[in-house]
Amino acid sequence: MTTRNGRTVRDLRRENRTAVLHRLYFDGPMSRFSLGPATGLSSGSVSNVVGELVAEGLVEEAGSVDSAGGRPRTLLRITPGSGFMIGVDVGETRVRVELFDLTLTELARTELPLAVDSPHSSDRYEVGLVVGLVRDGIAEVLRTAGVPAERLLGVGVGVPGIVARTVEDGAVVHGQTIGWDAVPLERLLREAVELPVSVPYRIDNGAKTLGQAEMWFGAGRGARSAVVVLFGSGVGACVVTDPMGPGRALEWGHLTVRVRGRRCRCGSRGCLEAYAGAEALLERWREAGGAAPAGADEETALTAMLAAAYPADAGRTPDATALAVLEETAEYLGAGFGDLINLFQPERILVGGWAGLQLGARFLETVKGYTKEYALAYPAARVGIAMGTLGPDAVTVGAAILPLADFFARGGRRAEAEAPEEEPAWAPTVRGRGAKSD
Repeated sequence: MTTRNGRTVRDLRRENRTAVLHRLYFDGPMSRFSLGPATGLSSGSVSNVVGELVAEGLVEEAGSVDSAGGRPRTLLRITPGSGFMIGVDVGETRVRVELFDLTLTELARTELPLAVDSPHSSDRYEVGLVVGLVRDGIAEVLRTAGVPAERLLGVGVGVPGIVARTVEDGAVVHGQTIGWDAVPLERLLREAVELPVSVPYRIDNGAKTLGQAEMWFGAGRGARSAVVVLFGSGVGACVVTDPMGPGRALEWGHLTVRVRGRRCRCGSRGCLEAYAGAEALLERWREAGGAAPAGADEETALTAMLAAAYPADAGRTPDATALAVLEETAEYLGAGFGDLINLFQPERILVGGWAGLQLGARFLETVKGYTKEYALAYPAARVGIAMGTLGPDAVTVGAAILPLADFFARGGRRAEAEAPEEEPAWAPTVRGRGAKSD
């Protein structure tokens, strides 16, 4: 049956289930009585939906609460073990794989290092190597937690670069900075990883998955709009205009901040990433005479640079070279933040990523000062700039949210579980008239 606005009865049922699941997920445990005003559904609709969800094992009772003058009200919550998701972060130096239950409690994790012999990040991302690490990581976390692959709601993967989709290959990654040119990652993973065909893959930009995590569970909660920026070897961002919806990945790191400037690893010149990404930042320090620990990876080297510029010992003289490079970086970041404010006028700008967490802890206040100089005064006065709160693993959490969000959008039903709905009585008649006219 189709309603006047074009939605079918199935659509309405799915929307009602989604509304109840969302409220229980983010605000639960809740009683049936509380779910009515929270979702805008009638008591009868709430009762029907809750009955279905309890029968399916998605929702369970979680104690009771006293009511005003009546019987205690039973509380309801999402059943943690009713579904599982895997989140994958194809990161700067490693592939991180985590298995979560439906309430995002971590059940198992593994970190598999990428080759780091080359100073250039593009050499670390050989496609076959990355696919093999993801395959091994998924098998390991499922084995460690004893979770059958058939119980997965999906696998979410955060990657560097632009993600497009085709009918033939699914998600295709265009990662210019890592040497990936139209890599059919979803097809390659399906061929390599032993998972049922019913388990969906959701592959997206790593900054976008970070943004999703911070908006759902971190520093973005309560904001109507935000830009979440990710600093690692490179620089990325995600703009969010719907707190519960997916954000939009931005290639912010390739915004030109200096005409005919430094060569960026994307091949262009003067990109923000060529000055503010960890790889470029350490290169600029070395060019200025700084010395990172021999054989150190990027994370260790950046820690050493920050320690040299901002020594913990008050009696120790700061390294003038490291301090000068970081001060220049703060200004470039301030200009980049100013562009984000002028373009999107967000309520918040949040800083994440392993390098962002290190850098922000040291000079975020300095960056804020430069931001005011480069942004228009009115929107700059209305934006809050802060650190993300989910730590360096937020990309993995956000990746796991991708299949979870799809599951909720389907009303808590797996994609293959939906049977075709009977068509309205008029449909075959109308088709028959069309056939006669041919």
